[in-house]
Amino acid sequence: MHLAIRWAKTTIWLLAASLAMAGAASAQRVEGDRAGAQGVYEAEVPVNSQSESERNAGLARALAQVLGKLSGEGNAAMRPGVGQELRRAKDYVRSYDYRQDEGLSASGAPTFRTTLIARFDQDKVDGMAASLGVPVWPEPRPKPVIWLAIDDGKGPRLVALPQNNVAKPLTQRAIERGYRLGLPGGSAAEQAAVGAIWRGDTSAISRLSSRYSPPMQLIGKLYRSKGGWTADWTFVDGGKVLVQKSVEQGDARRALASGADVAGDALSRKYAKRNAVGPAGTYRVAFTGVDSADDFIRLSAYLQKLPVVRKITPARATPTVIEYDLELVTGIAGLKRMADEDVLTGGDGEPATFQLR
Repeated sequence: MHLAIRWAKTTIWLLAASLAMAGAASAQRVEGDRAGAQGVYEAEVPVNSQSESERNAGLARALAQVLGKLSGEGNAAMRPGVGQELRRAKDYVRSYDYRQDEGLSASGAPTFRTTLIARFDQDKVDGMAASLGVPVWPEPRPKPVIWLAIDDGKGPRLVALPQNNVAKPLTQRAIERGYRLGLPGGSAAEQAAVGAIWRGDTSAISRLSSRYSPPMQLIGKLYRSKGGWTADWTFVDGGKVLVQKSVEQGDARRALASGADVAGDALSRKYAKRNAVGPAGTYRVAFTGVDSADDFIRLSAYLQKLPVVRKITPARATPTVIEYDLELVTGIAGLKRMADEDVLTGGDGEPATFQLR
């Protein structure tokens, strides 16, 4: 039975029962489920059918996921110019296929879900990311340890390896953000750390985490509140608190998943590398080879389609050269990266000069 279905049927007493499950203590870490085997340039998204329109919409969502994993940013798809490229996601695809998943509805009737599995061309995606200034979070990536305590009204308890299903919304969201989270083994000493988690003693948790690598901890406590559930998160890297945040949600799963965004945002801000393609701004750009009205129309239409170009303002024209003031997302370097050499070549000089082919 799928996780989502199990959770749909799970009441708080089952959550408490899961937390009380017995299991042998170990130093083993949870690395993620089947989805964890996905590479940065792969993504899985649900679709309603295998029709072309559904597939294209699914590929756009999948490419957005890939850019999120590549950068570590939860809002990578909102960057200037990215939305335009998502609409042509099929041009970045290396291969795709489908998977049928069977489950049960709340009434016990069988249900079927179609999943689109998309694999994107790394060079093309990297080129697009560089052109649009999307940062790249290099691999290998760290795997912080989750120190999570949940209080359902009967007192806080540690979520350790034997209760990994309880943490699924959190670990799965981390995978979607391009990294993984691990759970402590659940030794007696670790179980006793619940008090330190609840009072926010990050030093005690850091010392207890010394057996794990790297020295990063996502410390969280989940408890009932007026709005449903509140999750208090603290992310620690090398003993230093990078961020603290409280999240309120009506659904316990969403409150849990929010921790992966808290840690992911902190990690991407610290470790993702910005592409050196130049600052956004307005640049004077010259074009040669515009010898007819048809050439002028073709150049204008092409520039309007480039996601790196936000605004086009005519500046000057001579019999051999036409100049525009172009508002660019990532400067001339981004324009040169994005331009198709079958249409525009060059881009050197001051102002940068391209030849229309």
